[in-house]
Amino acid sequence: MKRRSLLLGAAAGLAAPAVLTPTAPALGATRAAPARGTASVPGLTRPTVPHHNLAARLTTLPPQAKQVLIVSGTGYSISHATLEAYVRVNDRWQHASAVLPARIGSKGFSDNHVEGVPTTPTGTYSIGSTMYGIAANPGVRYPYHRLVSGDWWNENPTSSRYNSFQHSSTNPGGNSEALWTEVPAYTHFAVITYNMPPTVSTPVPYAGSGIFLHEFSTSGGNATAGCVSLAHEHLVPVLRWLDPALSPHIVLSPPISSAGTT
Repeated sequence: MKRRSLLLGAAAGLAAPAVLTPTAPALGATRAAPARGTASVPGLTRPTVPHHNLAARLTTLPPQAKQVLIVSGTGYSISHATLEAYVRVNDRWQHASAVLPARIGSKGFSDNHVEGVPTTPTGTYSIGSTMYGIAANPGVRYPYHRLVSGDWWNENPTSSRYNSFQHSSTNPGGNSEALWTEVPAYTHFAVITYNMPPTVSTPVPYAGSGIFLHEFSTSGGNATAGCVSLAHEHLVPVLRWLDPALSPHIVLSPPISSAGTT
């Protein structure tokens, strides 16, 4: 489904919304990302310490996770959100970035999505094992696939390869995306493992597909069809900072006060 206009959802058995239940100082930034990604996002560190530490209040992160991105908004129905990066050092979560403006689905967050509804699925998810992009590798730590003609994201719920990358000379059907044509949104992107392994063993048909962390589709930023989007100058440093050896996760959730009340 087109990231700018349609998409997505969840179903019973998919990841539950993040539970936030706590504060640590920010780390200093350096221009070159250090080994193993244990310092701040280069160029995106806030000069003063925020008065909150969302990561320190999370109860849904697996013990192996040493990096986390938290995407939150002021409520369920708002498409404007923020993204913050945190790193765990000596069992203490510390800020690793400024608070970055982000956009999510045009109908906000949802705990129960269905395919074709432009909402962003709440929950805690890992980052997919490969990053992708129309442009050349910007220097990420993950394996990177530069998109070519015939690279699709299979969004056909009746397909055995539903909600996965597929190279094919023909359209896989349904609302499958021709990834190489989505400019500038897919200049670079990371996969959020909603409705796909390891979050679920097998994608649930019609529960939603193609949830990515990608670039704004317009210069001013715009609501998505379910993905999380950032400005190019924010996205690239975040993608470079993410380190597969540190099991990064992303949490998608309205604020604590809204969770479970709207």
